[in-house]
Amino acid sequence: MTRRLVRAIRHLHFEDLGSFAGPLRDGGFDIEYVDAASSDLGAVDPLAPDILVVLGGPIGVKDGALYPIVAQEIRLLQARLAADRPTLGVCLGAQLMAAALGAAVYPGRTKEIGWGALDLTDAGARGPLAALEGVAALHWHGDTFDLPQGCDLLASTPVCPAQAFARGPNVLGLQFHAEAQRERFESWLIGHASELAGSGISPARLRADAAVHGDSLPPAAAGMMGRWLDGLRLDGEHART
Repeated sequence: MTRRLVRAIRHLHFEDLGSFAGPLRDGGFDIEYVDAASSDLGAVDPLAPDILVVLGGPIGVKDGALYPIVAQEIRLLQARLAADRPTLGVCLGAQLMAAALGAAVYPGRTKEIGWGALDLTDAGARGPLAALEGVAALHWHGDTFDLPQGCDLLASTPVCPAQAFARGPNVLGLQFHAEAQRERFESWLIGHASELAGSGISPARLRADAAVHGDSLPPAAAGMMGRWLDGLRLDGEHART
């Protein structure tokens, strides 16, 4: 099998590909991280990698005036999505994808931080997210977005109507964190300690919930990623073999 390239834009070191990394490597992909804070995103070729993943982070689309990388990532995603190259966004990454596709991104009515199952739409149940049915994923966001034009809504929760969207087989945005791993969850709690304190959310409760739900998520996430990879449409030299 010819090895392919996954390039993942990372905003925080501990918010990486997590449980997605194994299925990607097993599927014939090498992984390369681009750290957004220390890289020239304007020099990143938006079409070069076989798969582009934009991961989560504590800034938002609305913070573009404060953090120039927001505009850089949106421009990169606009070029990538216009070419319909395989693209996955997680949390902030999904919000940036929505913005690149012309949808509004704005603060939700409340922060959604914790573990909870998704309500899949019919389109979601027919696609890769079927592997997550009944499984509690990690939610950690304050912003949300409208469904981009031409995309299918795949999942929702009572707090957040737009939890996932797809445009054909190649474009997938996930507001939630299916990639989170229980054994690395303490890094999330420490890394986001100020946000938790400011929101009045107990790290002890999140830690206890991770002990209950954390072991079920990785195999479900691996199943979701495997289904997505199997359905990708890649052209010419980028085709999967």
